[in-house]
Amino acid sequence: MINFTEEKYLFTPASKNADPIPLIFAFPNEYTIGISSLGYQIVWSTFALNPDVEVSRLFTDIRESVPRNPELLGFSVSWELDYINILNLLESLNIPLRSRDRNENHPFVFGGGSVLTANPEPFADFFDIILLGDGEELLDRFIAAYQEVRKCDRQTQLKHLATIPGIYIPSLYQVCYRDIEGEIESISPIDTDIPATIQKQTYRSNTLAASTVVTPKAAWENIYMVEVVRSCPEMCRFCLASYLTLPFRTASIEESLIPAIERGLKVTNRIGLLGASVTQHPEFDRLLDYIAKPQYDHVRLSIASVRTNTVTEKLARTLSQRDTRSLTIAVESGSEKVRRIVNKKLQNDEIVQAAINAKAGGLKAMKLYGMVGIPGENGEDIEETANMMKTLKKSVPGLRLTLGCSTFVPKAHTPFQWLGVNPKAQKRLKWLQKQLKPNGIDFRPESYNWSLIQTLISRGDRRLTPLLELTRHYGDSVGSYKRAFKELRGKLPPFDYYIHQDWKPEQILPWQHLQTALSSDMLLKHLQDALDNY
Repeated sequence: MINFTEEKYLFTPASKNADPIPLIFAFPNEYTIGISSLGYQIVWSTFALNPDVEVSRLFTDIRESVPRNPELLGFSVSWELDYINILNLLESLNIPLRSRDRNENHPFVFGGGSVLTANPEPFADFFDIILLGDGEELLDRFIAAYQEVRKCDRQTQLKHLATIPGIYIPSLYQVCYRDIEGEIESISPIDTDIPATIQKQTYRSNTLAASTVVTPKAAWENIYMVEVVRSCPEMCRFCLASYLTLPFRTASIEESLIPAIERGLKVTNRIGLLGASVTQHPEFDRLLDYIAKPQYDHVRLSIASVRTNTVTEKLARTLSQRDTRSLTIAVESGSEKVRRIVNKKLQNDEIVQAAINAKAGGLKAMKLYGMVGIPGENGEDIEETANMMKTLKKSVPGLRLTLGCSTFVPKAHTPFQWLGVNPKAQKRLKWLQKQLKPNGIDFRPESYNWSLIQTLISRGDRRLTPLLELTRHYGDSVGSYKRAFKELRGKLPPFDYYIHQDWKPEQILPWQHLQTALSSDMLLKHLQDALDNY
């Protein structure tokens, strides 16, 4: 049984003004998962710190006391399949699933998070409002804009919110198709006073996020999370975490990181350093020296991600002394050709040296992340991945090696967004399994079928709405999605259109009206750079 009283707050909620906005902020999964999301924590605490908002939390298994007539209901969406839980939670609150069926008596349903910022279109009909980008400044602007029209009718409220940068109102945009099974012909606002494009909002301060609550019921018990960097300077061409969150930002050591860590150590001894490429902080060595001080010998330290060529013996030793037993690096492939295609600036000897340093520093294990089905990859490249892992095993006897391997999934706003999934990927995963297991290497493939569902949602458009409603009842297997496609035949493109088909560069993409850091022309240039390495 989860008890909210076990939580330790690192902030003090604001005293409320008269008639505050009743708001429910939900995470569409269990509490232990949701409360472990730094993004969810930050948004929730931002609302709690706003004197004009009375916020309650909602998870699939537990809730705070929620208002009888909320005006706003928000969702933080980090995983594609959580849409099922969103629909279930809407039903539990007696709120119509589709925005068009809601009236003045229903709250506005809004959402944010990486899934919706990348491509909200498959879910557009379920949301009244979508917040695109970083919430640090956008959330307060959202609440202030809503306050200005709080007593107006629903349509007036939505039109006003649509004028605020980063706020997307799907119902105010019309999508036309060449035919029901074909490409998109146009995406346009329904009125001239609605902006034609919506710009994702980017927070540019050198003070990044840190936990606002610590609890033993989190997925990582009692962990205090500190964001060291945001985005990644490497810009691997498949990587949503890099392209969607550009530019690369680093937290100030003096003004942000050390004060944040000291706040956290007052309530826990477990610190997690977060970011897509933590060790590429320009002053990471200085941060490491700080954490390595004798007065922090009791601290348990974990690091989310480490660039391979930054794995030093000093780093491994510090982690080992701080109760970490393993390290995770992303290598993508054992083929240097494939790494050039994806812009992974890494050599095989650097991977071997990272493993040697990890062992010398006292770590017991190393996990590598790889990928199959990368555009331009062939069978020889897969063999090179197997050979690299075998070489690694011989070079560092005694270091436990794991290769986690996924299938390439095209993501919106990346150079590979025009490319489909390679159907040969499934066989390549099985081939690697047969090669590595007899050599004492733990191989952990991610589900190929799950990659197909990810791709469907990543490249989907509004025609998927009835399909998502169907599959919610059919189950979350690929077979369920294919069954739904058959049932809806003639009402949307076929399965392969979204999953395996390469799209033309001139094609209007479902997210064409949603602007991020790089234009389509720039992404096409990056794509051509990749193709030149085939």
